[in-house]
Amino acid sequence: MHTAPTLSLAGRTALITGGSRGIGAATVRLFRQAGARVAFSYQSATDAALALQAECGGPDLCRAIQQTLATPEDGQSLVAAAIAAFGQLDILIVNHGVWPSHDAPIAAMTTTQWRSTLAINLDSVFGLVQSAVAHLQSQPHTSGPRGHIVLVASTAAQRGEAFHADYAASKGALLSLTKSLSSELAASGIYCNCVAPGWVATDMSAAALTHPETSKQVMSAIPLGRPAHPDEIAGPILFLCTPFAGFISGEIFNVNGGAVLVG
Repeated sequence: MHTAPTLSLAGRTALITGGSRGIGAATVRLFRQAGARVAFSYQSATDAALALQAECGGPDLCRAIQQTLATPEDGQSLVAAAIAAFGQLDILIVNHGVWPSHDAPIAAMTTTQWRSTLAINLDSVFGLVQSAVAHLQSQPHTSGPRGHIVLVASTAAQRGEAFHADYAASKGALLSLTKSLSSELAASGIYCNCVAPGWVATDMSAAALTHPETSKQVMSAIPLGRPAHPDEIAGPILFLCTPFAGFISGEIFNVNGGAVLVG
């Protein structure tokens, strides 16, 4: 008799940023299905966040935390709130971010846009990671994983993205951060990896994916011929936090329908 393998996070506690919709909400649901307790952040979508909290077992198992993420201090506050809610933290999933949907040529891009994008997509990540690592390092450790960090980047980090240099630069920094964290932390049992999605059917990408000309251009660069569903990004995130990924650290996990290989 053989037991089918399962991707279980029983007994683990995760913090997922940007969890009220899109990739974040899909990841919250999947982590709860895998047995983890989950805290997730949201900024303004209170109704959606509270509905997801209720759907996933209520605040004792799934806790929605309202938190703006634009500074290192914001990230530190969120980690503290998650630990206060559940008493521990084993997994950090950094999923939040902003992608200004309008084209902004570099010669005309405002410093306000540049600073805002980097503040949300990078500065707050520093605070989140710094506080999460400090907590993980304070926990007893003998063997096996002490904790997991997964940063969500983008194919724009690898290929660049014309007229969206702010977004591409901020996500590119997450690739280097992933490798730096792995080199620093893997020996102490803290695994850090990165998932780099291509186009995903979410609220953030809806304007581009519903525009006839833009959508045609986007689809032509994806060998699978479609955007991903959020669940198809949440799955690899979950995998990287399970024992099946026990020898993976410092990797960029491309989930893009083959898009980085063409164009």
